[in-house]
Amino acid sequence: MRASFVFSEVVNGLRRNVTMTIAMILTTAISLGLLGGGLLVVRLIDRMQETYQNQVEVVVFMTDDVSANDSTCSKQPCAGILSDLKQTSGVESVSYESRQEAFDHFNKLFESQPQLREVVRPEALPASLRLKLDDPARFAAIKQEFKGRTGVDSVVNQAQYLKDLFGVLNGVRNATFAIALIQALAALMLISNTIQLSAFNRRTETGIMRLVGATRWYTQLPFLLEAVVSGLVGAVLAVGGLLMSKVLFIDKVMAPVLGTGVIPRIGYADILYVSPILLLVAGGISAITGYLTLRLYVRL
Repeated sequence: MRASFVFSEVVNGLRRNVTMTIAMILTTAISLGLLGGGLLVVRLIDRMQETYQNQVEVVVFMTDDVSANDSTCSKQPCAGILSDLKQTSGVESVSYESRQEAFDHFNKLFESQPQLREVVRPEALPASLRLKLDDPARFAAIKQEFKGRTGVDSVVNQAQYLKDLFGVLNGVRNATFAIALIQALAALMLISNTIQLSAFNRRTETGIMRLVGATRWYTQLPFLLEAVVSGLVGAVLAVGGLLMSKVLFIDKVMAPVLGTGVIPRIGYADILYVSPILLLVAGGISAITGYLTLRLYVRL
């Protein structure tokens, strides 16, 4: 009997303030959707770090004449540079990648992009010496020593590229979290205002219930559940929005970027991973906000 009464009061409360309830649900859904997007970016960064951390190299790109005439790095000046690099302090290993090998690697990397592969020729890709360093701090000294040598076009550190890419992704994540926080504050204020309005509209009923012996917790429970239900509905909508974003945006618009394999794909498993977090956040924040509002601003 008590459970059915509480349930009916929750349904009635949501119907009475339907416009504010809808606004609260939509605002919550937007904030949680942004939070979920930020969490997906975090997973993307973690996966990229795991994938590329051990593959980062220092690359010594050779000039066009070396790339065209020395496919095995057995002639000067390439052979001398290779020998000197092997004897350089901090260099763990050195391997030579010819122009044709670089072209083959490019075709494999962009296998899903035939339009890009058609316009790139082997002559556009230089040969290179690829170094593994046991001390990343040695890059500056190696660059200083070899950059100006005959046969060397440039010396680059792939770690810097990853640092720049992760910086962009971290910026996207931080901006998403910041907007999500603003939306969350709006949602919390809507939850608080909705509870106060709902309690004011039903002050006569709750007053009678208190007179006949109902506890304060029993009279406050329907209002608390209204907030939690609205928050959970918003979380479900947020998860649905993430799924739609994957189908309509990530899998279609972002396909040329994600299809190369350079940036990992965001899968349904990733959305499934963040979904319980969104539900817990929605339920917990709604319950806490509702409880504090009832205790501080509503006297039932």
